[in-house]
Amino acid sequence: MRAERRRLIVVSNRGPVTYGRDASGAQVTRRGGGGLVTAVDSLASSYDVTWIASAFSEEDRAVAEEAGGAFEETSRRGSPFRLRLVAHDPAAYERHYNVVANPMLWFIQHRLWDLVRAPVLDAEFHEAWYAGYVLVNFGFADAVVDELALDPDATVFFHDYHLYLGPRIVRVRSPEARLVHFVHIPWVSLDSWTVLPADMRRAVHDGLLANDLVGFHTERWRRLFTEAAAAITGETTRTIARPISVDPEELDAVAQGEAVLERQAALRRERPERLIVRVDRTDPSKNILRGFRAFELLLESHPEHRGRVRMLALLDPSRQDIQEYAAYVEDIERSAAEVNQRAGSEVIDLRVADDFPLSVAAYKEYDVLFVNPIFDGLNLVAKEGPLLNERDGVLVLSENAGAAEELAPWALVVSPFDVEEQAEALHRALELPAAERRERLSALREHVRAHDIAWWAEGLFAALDG
Repeated sequence: MRAERRRLIVVSNRGPVTYGRDASGAQVTRRGGGGLVTAVDSLASSYDVTWIASAFSEEDRAVAEEAGGAFEETSRRGSPFRLRLVAHDPAAYERHYNVVANPMLWFIQHRLWDLVRAPVLDAEFHEAWYAGYVLVNFGFADAVVDELALDPDATVFFHDYHLYLGPRIVRVRSPEARLVHFVHIPWVSLDSWTVLPADMRRAVHDGLLANDLVGFHTERWRRLFTEAAAAITGETTRTIARPISVDPEELDAVAQGEAVLERQAALRRERPERLIVRVDRTDPSKNILRGFRAFELLLESHPEHRGRVRMLALLDPSRQDIQEYAAYVEDIERSAAEVNQRAGSEVIDLRVADDFPLSVAAYKEYDVLFVNPIFDGLNLVAKEGPLLNERDGVLVLSENAGAAEELAPWALVVSPFDVEEQAEALHRALELPAAERRERLSALREHVRAHDIAWWAEGLFAALDG
């Protein structure tokens, strides 16, 4: 007799689908992007899922109003789930997302603030916290409590930094609820949290402590949370380090799709002898500028690579409504142009566009995958690329990417700040003997397939039940 499937109320800022209208006025459904959505979307095949997320588009809001609650949808793999879209007040959501969550919390947790100059927390920021971040978290909590009234035994599964206050609000209203929260970005020490006013930093930690279990990608992030939470609140809760992963079956299917195969054929027609690939969002945490400088140093220090090696930088535009992000894209474009000008040719092939099929095609074609973030909760590119690569490619990986804790035995691990070390790692990766390249990639791929998204979820819920 088959055991009853666990019932989940998944809560995240971004949902698995968004709605719009095409030129003819017909409603169209677009699958949500981002590593979190892609990973969590596959849970619908193993669990009975109700997913609560923000309504982004006007059509999202219209769908939410028409449904008056949750409605039926299907995952990428065709599994059914219930979707509930929360239509926040637009001004409150703007404050929540573009002032508090990004950049404030994101910059704190990725150590991106230049503290000599920023941030400056004025009355506008305080208003954004109380009339934005707090309000939006109450909106999510209201939806969770409504769903728990229908199914009190469901497990509530919160995700990430947009929702730090939600668990405490739900706990007060539904004391017996089972709550788990997974934080997909790095955690930082008490010293870093002092950027945030005392009442706000306490609210962040207290909100997470309301959960029965808080999950992180690495032991490093987990330890920093428990230390900071104890120092700020005097409290603790159960925590777990469990690195998220990918759905290999779905990635394999995507890699054989027509769009990917067309782009792969184009890459093969124009590829140099050796190809270094990076796939990132245009986020300051991704360390793209130092990556370009490291590649330039490679060509300067090892002229034998000139004319034989090119970097393909596939960058997805990110959060362009935020000044720091828009300025960073300009810096990226200027830096790539300057490197190419000094080299006398297009040694960096920069493409700033949302083109996932092209990224997947590049995964298959790289000789070196360059992942050098300043800090990263995990970095799924470091798992996706090796899973699909067809050229015995080598992974060069920042020690501050969460994935380094897991993948270090098979990667070349570097400091994200030391461009000289990165340049030498790129050289070493290009020069590794074929047998060692094959051995590293094979072992890495075997590990990722054995530790997939199902393994991640099963471990979390086993810890919750234990």
